[in-house]
Amino acid sequence: MLKLRLVSRSRIVAADQSTRDILANGDLGRESGGELSLAIEEALYLMDVRNAECVAGARAMTFNEVARRFWKSGKFAARYFTYKDWRDRGLMIRSPDSEYIEPERAAVKGYPSAAVRMPKPGVRGVFFKSDLISVVDDAERGRELYEGWWFGQYGSYKAPERGQLNKLDIYETLFLTDHGILELENATRRELLGYATARRRDFPKLYDVYRDWREKGYVIKTGFKFGTHFRVYFPGARPIKEGSREWVHSKHVIHVFPRESRLLISEWARAIRVAHSVRKTFILAVPGDQDGKRVKLDYLLYHRRGGEAESPERDAPRSAMLSLGEEEYIGGREFAGALREARARKMELILAIADRETAVTYYRIRQIRLPESRHEYYEIDWLQP
Repeated sequence: MLKLRLVSRSRIVAADQSTRDILANGDLGRESGGELSLAIEEALYLMDVRNAECVAGARAMTFNEVARRFWKSGKFAARYFTYKDWRDRGLMIRSPDSEYIEPERAAVKGYPSAAVRMPKPGVRGVFFKSDLISVVDDAERGRELYEGWWFGQYGSYKAPERGQLNKLDIYETLFLTDHGILELENATRRELLGYATARRRDFPKLYDVYRDWREKGYVIKTGFKFGTHFRVYFPGARPIKEGSREWVHSKHVIHVFPRESRLLISEWARAIRVAHSVRKTFILAVPGDQDGKRVKLDYLLYHRRGGEAESPERDAPRSAMLSLGEEEYIGGREFAGALREARARKMELILAIADRETAVTYYRIRQIRLPESRHEYYEIDWLQP
């Protein structure tokens, strides 16, 4: 039996040489003061999975006694069960305070940018404030907006030949007004912004993201069908493929997560799953200037390379973990701070969510570089370690 010993209110060590040798060979514990010291996660894991005994004086302690003594802060269940799940997969996981080999660089994915082309000015329309939609009834200009620049929906959805109206959503309406293309007969820009913000307080942040991508040549449409704010088409996209009537499908969706907002983890994860179920890349947008705040991460992670598990003794950890429970809320500022801390360590962020049955789902978060943008964007992919 593995034997552990509580030597102070904050320190657990291997109690005998046999335990020390076994743990050292398994990359568990740290040499300190002539003893092999264990992190609380390591000690609890050994008690839980390896039936290790931990004594204080002459008395054996239970799992809960050790956990309550060391883990008086929040997130005990999320932190322990995400740690356990990673170890159960045969992979190494360490405290972010431990010594480790510095990675060479962080992974950043570059997205293209194109010079934005705009229609000729002088399009006229009427805004319907209860629906937050504008209608252009000039068939020629309406079709031009749609077919040439993919603004609005001419005719019917996926059937532009059925009708002569072009319907512009609030984002398209405001964007075309800002660029002097659209003139509304019954609303000013200030009124547009007021109507939209009264309907949803975060509209200005969503519009900032919409405008950021549109001005870089992307086509941004509603993501309602996929549980997100927008779906995205890369520069050069048109509503139908050249020489055919085949509909063009998006491959990316964007969800906007303002820094001051808070979102239940289960709802956040649901939106990602919906996107992945329809084979779309999920992009999280954190709008606004960076505030420099960092959030402490829970663990450093080691993966497999060529089928072999990485080791802290020879490999650099490529990822850092933030552990969360299904019923927790996460704020935009907290999320951005965790991402910033991972970037400072030149690592990807892995979000580990422990559900109510303590099963763990992992998401890899990779930074996107959108040229000349002041906002933060991240691709989020489901990960199978």
